[in-house]
Parts: sequence; structure tokens; C-alpha cells
Amino acid sequence: MKIGFIPIDNRPVCYTLPKQIAAIDDSIELFIPDRNLLGDLTRYADIRKLFRWLDNLPELDALIISLDTLAYGGLIPSRKSSDTFEIIKSRIQKLKEILSNKNTQIHAFSSIMRISNNNINEEEKDYWAKWGKKIFNYSYSMDKYGTVCTKEVPDQILKDYLNTRKRNFEINKLYLEMANQRFFKTLVFSKDDCAQYGFNVQEAKALKNLGGLIKTGADEIPLTLLAKAIKGNVNIAPIFLEPDSINLISNYEDISVQKSVTEQINLAGCNVSDKENADILLYINNFKNHQGEIVMNIDTEPFKGTWCKPDKPYMIADIRFTNGSDNCFVQELFKNDLDNNFYGYSAWNTTANSLGSLICAAKIKFLAQNYNDTAFKKLEIIRFLDDWAYQANVRQQSPDNKSVKDKMSGFEKIVFNKIGLHTDVNYKFPWNRLFEVEIELN
Repeated sequence: MKIGFIPIDNRPVCYTLPKQIAAIDDSIELFIPDRNLLGDLTRYADIRKLFRWLDNLPELDALIISLDTLAYGGLIPSRKSSDTFEIIKSRIQKLKEILSNKNTQIHAFSSIMRISNNNINEEEKDYWAKWGKKIFNYSYSMDKYGTVCTKEVPDQILKDYLNTRKRNFEINKLYLEMANQRFFKTLVFSKDDCAQYGFNVQEAKALKNLGGLIKTGADEIPLTLLAKAIKGNVNIAPIFLEPDSINLISNYEDISVQKSVTEQINLAGCNVSDKENADILLYINNFKNHQGEIVMNIDTEPFKGTWCKPDKPYMIADIRFTNGSDNCFVQELFKNDLDNNFYGYSAWNTTANSLGSLICAAKIKFLAQNYNDTAFKKLEIIRFLDDWAYQANVRQQSPDNKSVKDKMSGFEKIVFNKIGLHTDVNYKFPWNRLFEVEIELN
């Protein structure tokens, strides 16, 4: 199967993770542009060269596209770019011209511009450093109450912000028109870093009323669409380790854990099943009262039960904490062998992020026409080293390029022995920050 794939940007979870997952089935040929054509934290994607790459693709079975990459230069540029509506509309027209000549199913997604509740401008316009929280409060109050008590944001900044939102919203409506013309096989509008109220919530409702498919999440959606592009039925049974807490809402999301799980399964082209009729069991290590967040020192009650290895295929979404494993759960999990019924583990970033990538890999493994066990084991080594060893432990020690290898070495031995594969490992910080580490296996 030949699949084209244009990521959001060049982060490891956006660029290397899709390749690692696709490698589980040697019959999948993944076409992905050179990494240097994609954007990063400060650099926009080279849109012209990406169009040229698209134009030169061979005949494909499916094409997965981050529309933000081709319209704005990436997810972060979609919030920062000063390009006018007309400039972006012309790019979309160019995209239509190129893809109209391709006889392939197109699975695409576009973001609904987020509103982060902080004064960090690393991924936002410069003025977010001073006015971010107040813009969030303005958005929240205007949506919830229709007014604000006092307008704290200067008119010029507020005007720029609202104009950027309006531009992106109108672009999303253009995509919806294309979807109505059956240009896309699948079109998803993503919501990340959500609150209960805000302009992004308003826009999501408006797009839904126009027939749009709205999905909470962002970085995992291309992987979920990759899973959707893989033909074949897979029945998945969700099993919550805290069954009385399934209606709680995860950090940075606006829907219950149960709904998040169901949406991810359905969007991946899989079926929600009961345990008896399931092809794969999906265990969710969910939180009891609130989701913890290790980096922000927000604790929560860890897993306190026992883990019994299932006798049929299973995967594990460890979402008790945001962006990092539950150490107590991993300790319990590692008391057992990970045999051939093990179909994956994930605990990176948000609940939706973990679920989407996990389900994609499990579906590809289950339906693989030419299964590559070494590729699957390498994927799981990376997930345990990233999600458990680094995010939940070593990251808290503020490592750098020189010290991270030493700090990770003890965890490496544990993971290698558990997975049953030993390899050399290199670590990088591609965006020069601790939030993401790139793990390379030799």
C-alpha cells in the first residue's frame, strides 16, 4: 500500500513517529517529504517545494495532509503568520489544482486556532508574552457571558488577534466547501488546548453546524487518519482501570475520557466492541479525581492495583498523567513479560495524543500483510524510553545533550530486557527545549 504523508512540522512525534509506525508492516510504502522542508519552532515550512513534492508523487492509495502546513507553513505558523486571507486562499487553489490530477483518497485536517491560557509566546505571536492570559480571559468571558467586565487588552492587539482568528476560520470554511464537493475522503477540524468556553469553542460549534467533523486533539490526528487509510476491520474493547472516573475530563481537552477514547477508535476506522468480541483490548490507565501533570508538579493518585497479563491482544494508554507515564503502573506492568499479545504502550503529552498514535500502531500490527517484529519492538523501545524514562523521570533532572545519555542508561537496560531487543541509542533535543526529546536507535 502506497501512502503519502505531510506532517504538521518536523517534531519527532510528527515526523519520525509516523515512519516508525508504518515500518511495522513492510507492505506499507510511506512517502513523506524531506524533513528540512517542514517547519520547526521558528522556521516555516517551504510551501513551494512541498507543492512540487506533491506534484511529483506517484499514484497513491491514500494521502494524509496537514492543511496547516500547506496553507500557513505549519501548526505554529497558523497562529503567527501575517499572510492575508487572499494569499492563503491562492495556496489552497494551487493545492486543489495539484490534487485534482491525483486519483487518490485524501484524508486531511486543519486546526481550529487554539487559545493558550498563559503568557508564553514561544508558539504564539510576540504579544502573547504580556497579554496571553488576558486574551484567554477575554475569549472565555465573551463566549460564556457575551461580555467582559473590563477590557484589559489594548485595542490594537485585540484587533490583530481577532483578525487572525477570523482569517483562519474563513479558511476552514473554504475547506468545508471542498469537502462538500467530495474533494476530501475525510476532513477533520482539530481542537487542541481546549477550555469549556472560548472563541475556539464557538468556531468549532459553527463548523459542526455547517457539517464539519470536529475532533479534540491535534498532533495525533495525522496518525489517526493514517490508521483510517488502512483497510480492514478491527474491533477494540476499551477497558478502564478506573471505571468510576470515565466521565472526567483530561487536561487540555473539553470532552470526557470515555468520549475521547470512543472518538479515537471511530476516527481510526475501528469499531468499539465488548471484551468478548474484541480483536484488541485497549486498557486505559485513567485518573481517579484529576489528571496529574508531572512537569507542572500536579500530582494525582497513581495506579494501585495489580496487572494481570491478558490472554489476547492488548494495548495500553497510560493517561493518568499528562505528558509522561505513571511510574507505579509501569513498575507493575514490568513485573510481567511482554509477549506476542502486546500491541503497544503510549503515554505522551495529552490523552488524545497517546490514544491516536497507540491505536494506529496496533491497527497496523493487527492487519499487517508483512509484519516486521523488529520495527514494532523499536517503536516500543522509543515509547518507553520517551514516555516513561525521559518524560516521567529524567526530564525532571533538567538534562542537557551531554548528560541525558548517562541519566537514561539505567532505564535503557530495563526497557531492552523487557522488549527483548538491545540496540545503541542516541538522544537529541531538536527544538532546543526539554519538551521533546528525539530518540534514535541504531
